[in-house]
Amino acid sequence: MTIGFVVNNIETEKPGYSTIFLAQRMHNKGHQVYLMGVGDLAYYPDGYMGAEAVHADPNHKYKSPATYLEAIQGEKARKVRVTAPELDVLMLRNDPSSEGEGRAWAQSAGIIFGQLALRHGVIVLNDPTKLSDAVNKMYFQHFPEEVRPHTLITRDKNEIREFFEAQKNNIILKPLQGSGGSGVFLVKKDDATNLNQIVEAISRDGYVIAQEYLPQAVEGDVRLIVVNGEALQYKGKYCAIHRVTGKDDIRSNIHAGGSSQAAKITQPMLDLVELVRPKLIQDGMFLVGLDIVGDKLMEINVFSPGGLVNASELEGVDFSEPIIAALERKVHYKKTYDTQISNKTVAMI
Repeated sequence: MTIGFVVNNIETEKPGYSTIFLAQRMHNKGHQVYLMGVGDLAYYPDGYMGAEAVHADPNHKYKSPATYLEAIQGEKARKVRVTAPELDVLMLRNDPSSEGEGRAWAQSAGIIFGQLALRHGVIVLNDPTKLSDAVNKMYFQHFPEEVRPHTLITRDKNEIREFFEAQKNNIILKPLQGSGGSGVFLVKKDDATNLNQIVEAISRDGYVIAQEYLPQAVEGDVRLIVVNGEALQYKGKYCAIHRVTGKDDIRSNIHAGGSSQAAKITQPMLDLVELVRPKLIQDGMFLVGLDIVGDKLMEINVFSPGGLVNASELEGVDFSEPIIAALERKVHYKKTYDTQISNKTVAMI
């Protein structure tokens, strides 16, 4: 199997990232693995999309994601032009919301070039025709209301204040764009005098999400990985981590100072998976991260869900194994049926 991973920037990848974990494991299994940043993507005169990609020594197996990453980031990294006809799978693992100032062009690049790859029979995951609907948190509102906290999305300060008072003066405020816990505020009763200033600060960059505060959030949240519309299990263990908030910080995101521990998966959590499953299948969302507090979803990450490394370490099993096996099956189905089945169908079988 030949697979390409699209990331924001190869130079900013880290050993603990799920993408590098998957790439290293796949390389060691003998698959041909290429990594490319969104800035490396191109459309060539012969009519194919492709990229100037990097890959590791195919004759060498790497002991860890760290040694693998060193091989593709170092001076001896092997660079090669790869085009769509050479790929079986293209995984879009770049996160549009984490692109910095001056890289607005990069936010939709993975999706656009992923759509071009579809024309040449490449399996593109997650399905790029629907990823375009998910470039901000508004995508979350398309899921059943019963799985979500009460939410208001607006730029109107007065509407947010009314919502604040209706929620008994405890709400979460965050930007519609963004990830990783950036710009997230817990506004309590005592913060009422600062509400307008907080809203103004967030709304400079767009719409504001005002959300019901869930008291269970003080205990952190659970990141649960969903594959093919089902909670990922391997050897009787769920691929999940309990992300605990940092000291004096409401954000449980690992990159925002939170820490991880083993998660206890409850029936209400599995019920949430069942409720969101139909839309995930409809949209071709193969690999997804659900962020759960109590019996509610706080977020659905469809671009670059992390947690595979931490979950594998905490549970003592390698969660890359069932994901790789799923990818191998998809390639088999695609080669068997060719154009008779759509990318969305292949993505979820």
